[in-house]
Amino acid sequence: MNTNTRSESSTLDTAAASHTEVAATRLKELHAMRQALPNFVIPADAGATRRLNFVASLSPEFVTMTTVVARKAESMGVGGPDVARMRERMDFADAYGPVAEEFEAIGQLLRHSIAAARNEAGSAALIVYEVTKRLSKLPDTAELAPHVADMQRLLGIRARNMRAKAAAKRKAEANAAPSTAGAPEGTQVTKPQQ
Repeated sequence: MNTNTRSESSTLDTAAASHTEVAATRLKELHAMRQALPNFVIPADAGATRRLNFVASLSPEFVTMTTVVARKAESMGVGGPDVARMRERMDFADAYGPVAEEFEAIGQLLRHSIAAARNEAGSAALIVYEVTKRLSKLPDTAELAPHVADMQRLLGIRARNMRAKAAAKRKAEANAAPSTAGAPEGTQVTKPQQ
């Protein structure tokens, strides 16, 4: 390994460590933000949100109307739900709805950014693979052949080619097999000799 390659490797290691550290910092910030959100509820199971959504999707006008009726019932001495709590819950939902949408948008954009980064790195890797594959066929750089084989194994190329060949062989055998259609049951069909 020459000095230039060693320096590039060190720079890449530093960049990777930097990305890891920055990502860890962002995760801590998100966890702190989660702690700062009022009324944050963690679902008890995978279906909990789905079960809440039917009633949660009632129109705000309906909920407001029921608070008016509940306040009237309260003034008549009839017990009912806590109207102030109902209003506070609706205010929370109205205020934090856009926050949730922004988090989702950021999540989608971050997933896209991750896919773009993987695509860029993968594209560069495929270029290296193609160049290495061609170089391995030259006498001066034939020592690259084992690396090509390793890369093909990791790409699943050899296994895919072997499956394709096996499928083609089975298809050819099936086409070559004589048809038993129309033969009485229990009759053996033999292949004509040529």
